[in-house]
This record gives sequence, structure tokens and C-alpha cells, in this order.
Amino acid sequence: MSLCILAAGKVTVMAATAFTLSWTHSVQKTRWEEAWRVMPAGLEIVQARIKGSGAGMEPPEDAVLKDGWWVYAPKLPPRPELVLAASGATGEGWSLCANSQCTVIGAAAGAPVKIKPCEQSAQ
Repeated sequence: MSLCILAAGKVTVMAATAFTLSWTHSVQKTRWEEAWRVMPAGLEIVQARIKGSGAGMEPPEDAVLKDGWWVYAPKLPPRPELVLAASGATGEGWSLCANSQCTVIGAAAGAPVKIKPCEQSAQ
């Protein structure tokens, strides 16, 4: 499977079956990480990790504290795409890592960044 990232008017294709999306909360300055799988039905979240808690970042009741991170498995159906705001006001964007390579997306103000399986990009 391939992952398509639509940002700044271009499409970047990554050969990946899984990726990690991470960012720092703009208000609480707390790190957040999500592990995703690229599936034919869409993007499936596998695990979320929060390095603390705060406004809008409370871990769910089933979260477990491991090495300073609240870890849990969200129970959500696959999503056709992820849409990330790119305000440029947070000081940094999102880090998307797959196959031991990371790239920063959405750091500059602009149109939202879209992440989806490439097979769905033409829809």
C-alpha cells in the first residue's frame, strides 16, 4: 500500500503500510503520538500516546501510564482520510514517520494537509 500526502499543492507518495503521526499540543505544549495502518478500507488508528494531560487532552479511562505516556487503543472505524489544519501559528507542524523516515508537514500556514491511502486519492 502507499500513503498519499496532499500538502502545499503537491502530492507526496510514500510506500508504507503503517505510519506514526506526532505533534505538540499548541496550548498545553504536550507531545501526542498516533500509530496508524494503511488499509484498503482507509486509515486505521492502532494506538495513541499522550505525554501528560491538559485541556482537551484527557486520556480515556482505559489508558495505561507507560514510561510517562498515557497509552490507549482508540476504538474507531477506518477513516478515508485525515485532514490536518495548517495554521502556521503553532511553531511546528506534524511529524509523519514511516519506514524509519520522518517528514514535517503542515508547519507553514496554508491549505489543510490531507493524508489518505493512494488508492483513494483519485476519489
